Amino acid sequence: MALLDSVRTNLAAALFERVAGPDGAEHRDRIHYREGPRWFEPDSPIMRVHGDASMFVGGIRALLLQSLHPAAMRGVSEHSGYRGDMWGRLARTSRFIAVTTFGHVEDAEAAVALVRRIHEHVNGSMPDGTPYTATDPHLLGWVHAAEIDSFLTAHQTYGARPLDQAERDVYVAQTAEIARRLGVLEPPTTEEELRQFLAAYRPELRATPEAQEAVGYLLFKPPLPAAARVPYGVLVAAAVGLMPRWTRRPLRLPWLPVAERTVVRALGGLATGTIRWAMAAPAA
Repeated sequence: MALLDSVRTNLAAALFERVAGPDGAEHRDRIHYREGPRWFEPDSPIMRVHGDASMFVGGIRALLLQSLHPAAMRGVSEHSGYRGDMWGRLARTSRFIAVTTFGHVEDAEAAVALVRRIHEHVNGSMPDGTPYTATDPHLLGWVHAAEIDSFLTAHQTYGARPLDQAERDVYVAQTAEIARRLGVLEPPTTEEELRQFLAAYRPELRATPEAQEAVGYLLFKPPLPAAARVPYGVLVAAAVGLMPRWTRRPLRLPWLPVAERTVVRALGGLATGTIRWAMAAPAA
């Protein structure tokens, strides 16, 4: 029992450090233990989804799906530090999701304001000279919808407590509250609206060289020690297995329907179950 507890504690610490960063404990305490009002009720759908281990799969899927918008990917390629600071970017993203989902309203509002200020400096030109900016509500809408669809899809597949239809609609509506504050105009508020919202972007989507580079980096060049590459590969396989079929060829992703429904699904369930078990360990 002592050995098992030690393994669980060490795994939890390693996961937390990767996702939350070196100062994660300080942020965790403020997010979860500062007294005062929150944007969302305890155990509401957004808290269930964003607090579950399935987010590890959903996050990878979101990055893969988001890469298909040329302008959004151009902004990431030119302004993001994912090549040299993948874990720092992950920590900042996970912290934003955590504070806007679980944090005090003042901290959530400050996090949104910070992101909006950063977006003001993310701009440039496409290869044909067309300008882009991260403050564009249309681009913000794509990033938001691809992210929320990925989190919800992963949760329904690997989450501890999948949501029923009414709860899924509430989840989409709750995330829309954050999206509006970030500058998205008329974000979807039901699961059906989310499907339609994503479908409207299809004519704009394609795999650019920047997208293929980012996908290759995410899938094959993660800055991880050798021992962590196998479990990471399982999470990647689970995320790829949840990608729409039409995205596979442009992003050069495999399409193995039988394996994805059996072996990958089983391994993905094992991986997320193990992460969930570790995450339930007492905080250090």
